[in-house]
Amino acid sequence: MLSRVANCLYWMSRYIERADNIARLMDVTLQLALDFHRPDPEHDALEEHWLPIVQSTGDEEQFRRMHGRATGRTVAEFLVFEPANSNSIVSSVAQARENARMVRDQITVELWEEINRLHLFLRSPRARDLWRTSPSELFLEIRNNSLLLQGLTDATVVRNEGWFFVQVGRYLERADKTSRIIDVRHASVPERGPPAAASPADALGWSAVLRSCSAWDAYKALHGAEVQPALVAEFLLLTGDFPRSVRFSVRALNDALRRISGVSDGQFSNAVEKLAGRLLAELQFSSAQDIFDTGLHRYLDELQVKLNDVGTALFRTYFFQAVQTPEDEQLRQQEEQQQQGRPPPAGPAPA
Repeated sequence: MLSRVANCLYWMSRYIERADNIARLMDVTLQLALDFHRPDPEHDALEEHWLPIVQSTGDEEQFRRMHGRATGRTVAEFLVFEPANSNSIVSSVAQARENARMVRDQITVELWEEINRLHLFLRSPRARDLWRTSPSELFLEIRNNSLLLQGLTDATVVRNEGWFFVQVGRYLERADKTSRIIDVRHASVPERGPPAAASPADALGWSAVLRSCSAWDAYKALHGAEVQPALVAEFLLLTGDFPRSVRFSVRALNDALRRISGVSDGQFSNAVEKLAGRLLAELQFSSAQDIFDTGLHRYLDELQVKLNDVGTALFRTYFFQAVQTPEDEQLRQQEEQQQQGRPPPAGPAPA
């Protein structure tokens, strides 16, 4: 498979997963605002609920330049509709569509048509109308379309190398975004050491984290309805059989990488397999006590760095060729910044 094709399939999948996760986080934050009996999304006191979403994507500086104060309206504009924000839902779906367009012969007609339909919907007046009249319905539409795209990928795409690059993109992005969703609540626990019993307000916040990851029912089945920060963090980071946990995602990522290269588990043939295998082992042999002894925020920061390292190693192993021209160097920089969720520098497109 050409590295260009593998790269497009990988990023198509990552951007679809990114749009899905941002829609989840926006929807649950909106519901959390209603739980605090503040139906007005512009209420000043709600900045503490909306700003962490922007911080979790690493875009606070750009957001402050464009909007200043964090309210429901400004955060929605920035994370849902803003084309200048490379992490917005509109931008993510547009970039997924562009990557899919470049490899039309590698994906099915059904998959292409659904990506194109979602792209056109988000740029239509109907999407804006839904945000004004029923924001939850807008986010439900985005989430349902993301699930449909994942289902179409699993049901219609041949299980060849391209399909495994799609899996790598999906699960690397999911692991990263799950860690960032958890990090939204890090201020509610001690900097280091085990957290105390959650207050009613904190319990609402942590239950919102669970709902963001569609984990509320699975968590209740395991731990009951009592929401404790340590149990939530352990469930979303270390559970091996919940599809949106970090450990599950890293295991699926590791499996897909080994299907691409043909290397058996427990061995590695390149840097990305080494880093992914090492991270999986760390998650398999970690406990909630290890996380909180390190400090939740610090642990999540280190986890995100390791996931970025996996993405960078993947790029250098499979996608990147030796630098020949300044345009090639710019492409390398753009790929690394995409990996970390930052907008690429301005400049001419590579030839």
